[in-house]
Amino acid sequence: MDDSRVVKWYLYRESNSNELDGVEMVFELEFDGQLLRRGFWVYVWRISGPGERRFFYVGRTGDSSSPNASSPFGRMSAHFSSNPRGNALLRNLDVAGVNPQDCRFRLYALGPVYPEQESFEDHRPLRDRTATLEASVAEELKRRGLEVLGSHPSVRTPFREVEAYMDELLEVVSGPEGA
Repeated sequence: MDDSRVVKWYLYRESNSNELDGVEMVFELEFDGQLLRRGFWVYVWRISGPGERRFFYVGRTGDSSSPNASSPFGRMSAHFSSNPRGNALLRNLDVAGVNPQDCRFRLYALGPVYPEQESFEDHRPLRDRTATLEASVAEELKRRGLEVLGSHPSVRTPFREVEAYMDELLEVVSGPEGA
């Protein structure tokens, strides 16, 4: 990956500071800046839970009530917020009886499939097509015997524009943990 597009967050501790004595670990988050692009995306969370439990969560960007289509990074943040209108992943983990702090998360994002639109009239059909892709990915993961959190409507029309990517995406997402 081109390091010029990577943002790294680190927590540094000064050797003579007592302010951070309670800090137990140092965490790093690294991501490609392209994940900040707004538009219509489909994403898959691969979640390693306690023990050998493994879950998947499939989502999309593209609001249902406005012409906004956020970035995957924006959705990532919302999924772990206290706002019940945006934290579907957190709610679904709760339903599964899993504490998110006991999990490891990996995010895969496909997109932007379409650019963000200025009007809701132009937004709606692209949102609906992206929702079809989202449901197609969830359905295929379930067909492969994987546990998918949440609910998705059944797919009536295949999403032909990205069928070429579907096998590759699903292979990466459902592959071994180190992939």
